[in-house]
This record gives sequence, structure tokens and C-alpha cells, in this order.
Amino acid sequence: MMKRKLMIGSLTIVLVLAVFIPSLLWLQQRITHYKTNYRTPLDPTIMVPGSSASQDRFDTLITQLREETKTAHSVLKVKVATNGQLSYTGSIRRGDNQPFIVIAFENNHDGYTNINKQAQWLNIAFKSLVQTYHFNHFSALGHSNGGLILSLFLEKYFAQTKNVTIDRLMTIATPYNMESDSTTTQTAMLKELIAGRRNLPKKLTVYSVAGTENYSSDGTVPVNSVNQGKYVFQNYVAHYTQITVTGDDTTHSDLPQNKQIVLLIRQYLLQENVPEKSPTKKRRQISRAADARDTDLQ
Repeated sequence: MMKRKLMIGSLTIVLVLAVFIPSLLWLQQRITHYKTNYRTPLDPTIMVPGSSASQDRFDTLITQLREETKTAHSVLKVKVATNGQLSYTGSIRRGDNQPFIVIAFENNHDGYTNINKQAQWLNIAFKSLVQTYHFNHFSALGHSNGGLILSLFLEKYFAQTKNVTIDRLMTIATPYNMESDSTTTQTAMLKELIAGRRNLPKKLTVYSVAGTENYSSDGTVPVNSVNQGKYVFQNYVAHYTQITVTGDDTTHSDLPQNKQIVLLIRQYLLQENVPEKSPTKKRRQISRAADARDTDLQ
């Protein structure tokens, strides 16, 4: 009798385990699938200014975007000290799922070594923001060396923050080959970016925007240097697009608030449905110049 009870008990345990274990595995798979595919409503745009620029660098751009869009994007500004301490200005308004977050640096000087340090400081700020606001996807905008800082961050540090994806990156007048106008000689910065490009997020969409006063430079950054970004991103991200804007307000410092570039930011970075307006003759010439250089490379 005792043996029979033990046998029945053993069979019962086996049956329970046979049902329970597959159910547990299925539940774990569903949880993993949910975590992987769930996208938080909060979808910030992180902005990084170039060298010598403060956390106020994008104020004019943000004002224009607020005026032209239906959403009054809130703004949080983060400044990273050389010791990694963070200071904040502004806030993310409750209910605003598409805020702007500007990350700037106490040491905002130019130079290969400093730009690498700024990428490390960006990582400190980014980890803190994710931990505080719990978003799992975002887009980014970098002006001038800000685009280099973001590119280095994505290659060297981004993978340290798990379960977060970057959807789109737009760089404006970013000198991937630094001050060099050469199409054959690579600076240390370009060599480092090329060496690390396999670490770039594979699903990323990148827009590299150049401005020209004279078809060769925006007065500070050579167009050839901006265009060397194709050796960093092409075939290593999902989509890479080069765009060149000519005409008024295309000097290096004017580019972030250039009307054409503001429109590009709205369409491609913020993914707004922007109704087409009848352009003036001058605007039409600028648009053709941009479109002629717009290539999607996969």
C-alpha cells in the first residue's frame, strides 16, 4: 500500500512538473519578448553641442521647433563637470513624451583628446538619465564636434546600458576627418571611428548634414571632412544619408537654426508630417542642391 502511494505521489509530481516547467519557460519567453519589444512612451531627443558651446547652444533651434510644431517640447539641460558631477537646468514636463535633453560639458574645449573625454562624460550623463527617467529608446542630434562625441559614445560606451536603443542620429557639420580637407589622408579621429564602427547599433538610421557657403566649406568645417562620415556609417548601420544644404545661413555657427535644417530635423529626426509649402525660387534652388546629394546607403 505504501509503495503504491509513493508511486502515485511520484507520478503526480512528474505530471505537475511536466505541465509547470513548459508553462514557466513559455512565460519567461513572453516576458523576454515583451521587454525586448516594448517601447516606452518617453522618446527624448538628446542634443550635444560642439566645442566651446554651452548648454544654451540650441536655444534658438528649440524656439524655432516649438513655434513650428504642435508640441511644446520641454527642455532639460545637463552639464557634466570634469569630475563627472551632473548639474541640471529645466525639467521634463509631465506628459511630454518627446522632450529635448541637452548635454554639455564643463570642459568643452576642442581637440582629439578632449573629444574622447567628452564621450566618456556623455556616457555618465546618459546612464543617469536612463536610470532616472526609464526610457528605452531615443534619438540624438549633434552639431559640429557634438556629432563626433555622439559617434564615439555609440561605438565605445552605448552597449554598457542594456535594453536601450537609439532610433535616429542626425549630425550637423560634423568634421569626421577633423580640419582636414583631404579625401585620402585620415586623421587619428577618423581612424578611431572607422576602427570602432562594428560596434555601432545595427538598426540605427543616420543623417549627416553639411552646409556650404562656397561648395567646399561652411567657413569652418570642410565639406570633404563631413562627407568622410560615410566610411564610418555606410554598411554598418541600417541607413546612412548624406545631405548638403546651400544658400543663406549656411555658415558653421548658423547651421543649427538654418530653416532648411530645421525642416530636416522636424521631418527626419522628430518624424513629423510636415506639409509641403510652395517654396520661393531661392528655397527651390536650395532644396535641389540638398536632394542631389541625398543618398541612402545600406
